[in-house]
Amino acid sequence: MTSLPAMTATELRAAYTSGEVSPVEVTDAVLARIDEREPQLRALYALDPDAARQAAAASEQRWRAGTPLGPIDGIPLTLKENIATRGTPKPMGTAATRLEPAASDAPAAARVRESGGVLLAKTTMPDFGMVTAGVSSFHGTTRNPWDQACSPGGSSAGAGAAAAAGYGPLHAGTDIGGSVRLPAAWCGVVGVKPSFGRVPVDPPFPGRAIGPMTRTVADAALFLRVLSQPDARDHMSLPPSELDWSCPPVEPSSLRIGLQLDPGVGLPVEPAVRDAVSAAARRFEAAGASVEVVEPWLTRDMLDGLDRFWRTRILADLTHLDSGSVLPYLVDWARAAEGLSAVDAYHGFAQMDAIAVATLRATEPYDIVLSPTCQVSPQPVDAASPTGDPMRPFEHITLTLPYNLSGQPAVSVDCGRTPDGLPIGLQLAGRRFDDIGTLRAAATFENL
Repeated sequence: MTSLPAMTATELRAAYTSGEVSPVEVTDAVLARIDEREPQLRALYALDPDAARQAAAASEQRWRAGTPLGPIDGIPLTLKENIATRGTPKPMGTAATRLEPAASDAPAAARVRESGGVLLAKTTMPDFGMVTAGVSSFHGTTRNPWDQACSPGGSSAGAGAAAAAGYGPLHAGTDIGGSVRLPAAWCGVVGVKPSFGRVPVDPPFPGRAIGPMTRTVADAALFLRVLSQPDARDHMSLPPSELDWSCPPVEPSSLRIGLQLDPGVGLPVEPAVRDAVSAAARRFEAAGASVEVVEPWLTRDMLDGLDRFWRTRILADLTHLDSGSVLPYLVDWARAAEGLSAVDAYHGFAQMDAIAVATLRATEPYDIVLSPTCQVSPQPVDAASPTGDPMRPFEHITLTLPYNLSGQPAVSVDCGRTPDGLPIGLQLAGRRFDDIGTLRAAATFENL
């Protein structure tokens, strides 16, 4: 049998059904894996082994009685630190936050408990989730399991590291510009940003999504079956719907695929990343898919405008906190907004809609658009961003960011290795609301 920490959620469900293994055995094995690797990786926050074992024991009784609560009953999992769980403080990655226990579970946490999931811990994030790294003034530095000298990416840094290290099969992150997909790419796992509103979020914000980070597309789909259940607290969520989350592969010849290798703005694509994504496109084409090049659509004005608006947003947050306790990179980034006018800030806000419209128009002819998830490979562990320059913070998210604002689903899957043996992510972006079709295309790639 595959080692218990390496088993997928779908495999565990089958093993629980047959009685081959129990949730208690699996949880104990995963906790042992955490004990072995966590002192180096530092991916977790608020680890609670006793609560996890209690949840696993209750799940074991339900499986023996043939009455599991839901699709993930007894499966070990984690939630990103900014997804509130009752009784646990939510520091938002920064030492400047006042630590107060959360009064209630956020929608994702509530759905996990209702389905019987075994919550092991929360996962780390950088300050306010606004850098693509595992550096945090509160949590310290999270490392990449593939190479501890490298960053796991961010802002769902701990989730990516936990998924790659075998801390259970299911992990949930948040994504407003690539924060699920980027660490998924750098950690060699699957990361899904669902359609905007598909998974209820509290508090909601334009572009913000919660999505799974797993080792297989099937596990991501299984987790989305749970996370996508309705919650009235998110007034921006989609209407409840019954979707077929089984997501088998699709016939490749039915796909019209766009291939974007040039982001148009930001950092250039590294040769190894370009080669791996091009090879993935050729695999689709060899299987019968139609593949054609997509020209870039994101502009410098769009990216810089959004940067100005988000700087202003974080600057407003910092006015209520001790900025001396915040990651200096982030403080420098936010303070650059101090001289902006209201007109500057509004123009930046307007770029969210401009990016959405441009993205939808550019991708409309295609079922799926392939691209690198990130133009560059995993960066040094202490780097807050690939540029290292708080005046140029978004140069590496120009392939992920557009889909947050257009609301389209996008999946990152592992597609190759750099010359140093580090993972490379392939992004598959689908039509708005077509989460199932996008996941099926990603499952197809897994099987090519």
